[in-house]
Amino acid sequence: MDVVRTPTNQGWIEVIVGSMFSGKSEELIRRLRRAQIARQRVQIFKPALDTRYGDDHIVSHSEMRIPSSPVASSRALLEQVDADTEVVGIDEGQFFDADLPAVCNTLADRGKRVIVAGLDKDYLGKPFEPMPQMLAIAEYITKTLAICMVCGNPANCTQRLVVSEDRVLLGAQGTYEARCRKCFNPHLAESTSGRASTPNSQLPTPKK
Repeated sequence: MDVVRTPTNQGWIEVIVGSMFSGKSEELIRRLRRAQIARQRVQIFKPALDTRYGDDHIVSHSEMRIPSSPVASSRALLEQVDADTEVVGIDEGQFFDADLPAVCNTLADRGKRVIVAGLDKDYLGKPFEPMPQMLAIAEYITKTLAICMVCGNPANCTQRLVVSEDRVLLGAQGTYEARCRKCFNPHLAESTSGRASTPNSQLPTPKK
């Protein structure tokens, strides 16, 4: 989805949500690159805790990447946005604090286009705050789907494959995989038996 800017200084919020491996970061990077090609002033942010692929880039699982600035909180992000910035990109919105919706509203009210990507559900299949609140205030919403690693159907759930009760557990392939509604088991990670309690994945694991 490409949004056409109409009135000058008109701001809005776009939210991209879905499971892991559904192309959220790819879509975010695509939109930000188009804005850069159009010579718009763009600033890009990611949560400081996400160091999986490096500290200063947003990187998709397919290895698309774009430079970004790590920030420790939503308020710190707001303080770093320059007055002349036109587009603000934010990845991994679910890792930010509860102030993210208010900060994004503030930026949109200042006439900026704000694009946020993140997981809409956690490993238990429950809404992953603050993304539900972001969906409520966004003018534009994109829901991305992955492919279920068990049956090959469209997937909108993130299956955790390792034992942990932590809601935030950074990882990628080998730690998580995409599952459809039928194949998703929110209690799989509670058992040390791991995959033995669910059907084995039938699709090949993409190369890193």
